[in-house]
Amino acid sequence: MSNIFTTLLLLLCCCWHLSAKGDNWPHGAKAAVSLAYDDTLASQLDVAIPALNAYGLKASFYLQLSSPLITSRLSEWRAAATQGHELGNHTLFHQCSASKPGRDWVGADDDLDNISATQLVQQIRLANSMLFTIDGQTERTFTAPCGDALARGQPYWPLIHKDFVAIKAKPGAIIADMAEFDVYAVEVIVPVGSSGAELIAFVKQAAKHGTMVNLTFHGVGGDHLSVSAQAHDQLLAYLAANRATYWTDTFINIMRYVKAQ
Repeated sequence: MSNIFTTLLLLLCCCWHLSAKGDNWPHGAKAAVSLAYDDTLASQLDVAIPALNAYGLKASFYLQLSSPLITSRLSEWRAAATQGHELGNHTLFHQCSASKPGRDWVGADDDLDNISATQLVQQIRLANSMLFTIDGQTERTFTAPCGDALARGQPYWPLIHKDFVAIKAKPGAIIADMAEFDVYAVEVIVPVGSSGAELIAFVKQAAKHGTMVNLTFHGVGGDHLSVSAQAHDQLLAYLAANRATYWTDTFINIMRYVKAQ
């Protein structure tokens, strides 16, 4: 009996080792790649989505629901969802903490230091309802504006765990070890002004680790915190040409897969 128990234990350990290293991505891929776009920007509709569609790649768009581009270009966001892209929650008003360095641009009405966690959670849930009217989806992922975790000094991420499949939480690096991966505190890389070679280096590093990389863009060829359309296109071309190595999909699909393992 002890020999059977030992054998089972070894098998379980081996399976966990594979899961931890991320070697069991779909179709034998070496890494998972999540391409995301924050803040509801025109360049995402004009440049990013056409490029993604041209290469047959799916991505996630995190919408600030108070943006004028929601109503003025509603049919295009709906079309993006129909094309297989994810529409994620980026709150109603993109509130950030004004007390942090470099936050002079945060207005008093959008200062997360002055908003209670309960009030923010209510707004986030309302944003989910609004997103449902756009794409009809009932499951969602969330990206925290500015990576801020506190509303009036209280952590708010734990209050919305049940509302989301996963949460992109803060700027970080390549996921080093899937065994330590927390779906409710996912780190993202925010490329600003990066070259195509630099973007490709990120995904190559993820493949080396056998894990995943979360790239969160803002403007593409325009708008704020942007990368050039050329650099963005070089990354997409590389991912499309190496589909056997990189599983590029929406963040929600990748997180569903991770949670099922």
